Formats: sequence, C-alpha cells, structure tokens
Amino acid sequence: MADNRGVVYKGPGKVAVEEIDYPELILRPGPGVPPINENRPCPHGVILKVVATNICGSDQHMVRGRTTAPVGLVLGHEITGEVVERGRDVEYRKLGDLVSVPFNVACGRCRNCKERRTDVCLNVNDHPGGAYGYVDMGGWRGGQAEYVMVPYADWNTLRYEDRDQAMEKILDLTMITDIFPTGYHGCIEARVGMGSTVYIAGAGPVGLAAATSAFFLGAAVVIIGDPHPERLEHARTFGCETVDPLAGPLSEQIEQILGVPQVDAAVDCVGFEAKAHKDGTEQPAVVLNQAMEVARAAGGIGIPGLYVTEDPGAKDEAARHGSVSLNFGIGWAKSLTFATGQTPAMQYNRGMREAILNDRVDIARNVNATVIPLDEAPQGYQEFDRGAPKKFVLDPHGMIGAR
Repeated sequence: MADNRGVVYKGPGKVAVEEIDYPELILRPGPGVPPINENRPCPHGVILKVVATNICGSDQHMVRGRTTAPVGLVLGHEITGEVVERGRDVEYRKLGDLVSVPFNVACGRCRNCKERRTDVCLNVNDHPGGAYGYVDMGGWRGGQAEYVMVPYADWNTLRYEDRDQAMEKILDLTMITDIFPTGYHGCIEARVGMGSTVYIAGAGPVGLAAATSAFFLGAAVVIIGDPHPERLEHARTFGCETVDPLAGPLSEQIEQILGVPQVDAAVDCVGFEAKAHKDGTEQPAVVLNQAMEVARAAGGIGIPGLYVTEDPGAKDEAARHGSVSLNFGIGWAKSLTFATGQTPAMQYNRGMREAILNDRVDIARNVNATVIPLDEAPQGYQEFDRGAPKKFVLDPHGMIGAR
C-alpha cells in the first residue's frame, strides 16, 4: 500500500503536512464525517494521484478558526489528478486518465443533480451540498494530499482526452476545479454581459477570477476593490480599474472612474470576514451593503463570497450564528436581484476546459498562479493570509515543477 501525506488543520492559525491514511473506496469515520457517511462504501469511486491542488480562500476561513471545522480535517477541494485505482462500478474512467474534479461532491442521481444543481446534492451529506476537505460538507477527505478518493467518479470527474496538451496548460486547468467557475458564476448571477460596468469586491484569487470572467462575458469596465495595494497593482495588469473601499465612499470612487456613482452589476468575492475600517474592524455585511449602494436600480448582485451559519470567531452574538445586518430596504427599493450559495462548478467546467485549451482565456496569469511543493503548504497559507497577490498551487509529486 502506497504512503500518503496531506495538509491537516491543527487548530486556529495552524496547518501541517502529515502522514495520513491512503484512501480507500470507503469513507471511513474521521474528523468531520457525519454518522450517515461513516463506513459508506464507494464502489463508484476512483483513487487519484494528485497532480495539482490549490489553496483556497475558503480554506483560510477554516484555518483562521472562523468555522466549526474539527482539528484533524484534511484540507483541499481543488483537485486535478491521475486515476490509479477504480471501483467495480466505474464504467467510463480508466487507469491513467487525467481528470479534473469539481469541488462539489455530487451523486448525479438526485433531483438537484439532474437539474444541474450539484452545489446542493441531496445524497452526499446529512444536509444539502458536499465538498472535499470542508467543514460540514459530508466529511469527504480533502485533496491537498498525495492521493485522494473521488466518489461517483463517472459523474464527478472531467477527463482530458490529450494528457500532454492538458499538462501544458495545467496551471490554467487547475483553476476550473473551483475559482474560475466560482468567479464566473458570481458574474452570471449578477447578470454581467456585453457592455456591463461591474464592481467586484475583493482582489483575492476568486475576485481576480471574477474579473477575468466579467471581461470574458463582455464587460466594458471592471472595477475591483481591495485594501491591499499589491493585489490592486496586479489587478491593473490585465485591465481592471481599482479602488480601495476603506479609503472613502465607494460610490464617489466609482464616479471618478465611470462618471456616475453606480454600476450595472456587483459581485461579492469577500464574504463574512469583511473589513469595515483600516484598523481591521470587521463588519460582516459591509460588502453586501456597499454592493446594494453602488448597484443601479434593477441591477444584479452575485455573492460567491462565503457566509457561514456558525462563526466562533465573530465579535458579536448575532454574527456568531450567521446573522448579518443588511440594509435590505435599499435592495428592495432598487429592485435588485441577489444570488448566493456554492457554485455548481459542473455547469461551467467543460466549457472552461475548452476555452483554456483553445487559448481563449489566461486565468492562471490573471490570478498569478504560483507553484509550491506540498511541504511548503504551511508557508503558502501564511503568505496568502497576509494578502499576497498569488494563487498557490500545490505540486505533491513534482509533476508540475518537472515541466
């Protein structure tokens, strides 16, 4: 049996690369596994040798201690890998296949999956929705590891027909597991289209992916807001206008760019750890309220940024239980549309694969994909937490660096 190592959550502010169990085609009991999933057989699954796996801002929420994630959870939901073992019920994946894995764990059988809402699959958790290596998402082991098990593999994996072609584009293709579909979905839900003016809150990797998506969808002007100067500098390298939402009234800054204080669409890529002041004071709803302020009447707001039901690190009781103070009257008065929740990545990943392979989008460059070995994951988490304008890609077997 092969060895395995993975990135393990050790408590607030701490991750470590440790020896972990080699995956089986059974979901064994462990940190975060609900009783309904303990010892769940997965003859429909495959075991992957991980080629690329990424650090995500959603992982950072857990590592900061801002969720109820249990100590010992193996992290990682952005997975590209090679099939090295398959279950008896797998028909359409063979050993050696290179595949992309949407971050949603989905069965492909329930009503929601059949309606392409794989973000809220009804069968992979004790409540709707599942994901790899994430709190309350079914206990499916994370993929920031050397090897990982993927259930319902015929459904949950996207195969690359030409392995060599895919490996040449691997830094771009690893982004279709999560952040590219997530940024794109936020724009779709905000109704970004040809000629749109767009405000994107947050210049982290998801915000940069949303900006890339807005341009891809035909936006005329994309304004991205973030308090980190290095992130804004990077956003400007591919055509974004930039603002610092903590430096003054957001509508006034937008007016200086557009000549009017409003945009057609706003996308929240920050989530519940939003900062309201330069001193770091948090206000969980500040980005949502700013989005309602700057969106035009009948505009759209997409909310791919994470909001949680339990936040043990929040400063007030309401926020600890996921309640935020929205100025909802503004949204009602302006007839705004809102959409939030996990992204159904499978709706987009096939088209994104083709766009990347045919040189229609440069997502790795725009999010500043930065390859590091698995052993450097703790340093990557620390640097990312300080606001580095990078998307860290882990290379567990040296298959990317060797190229």
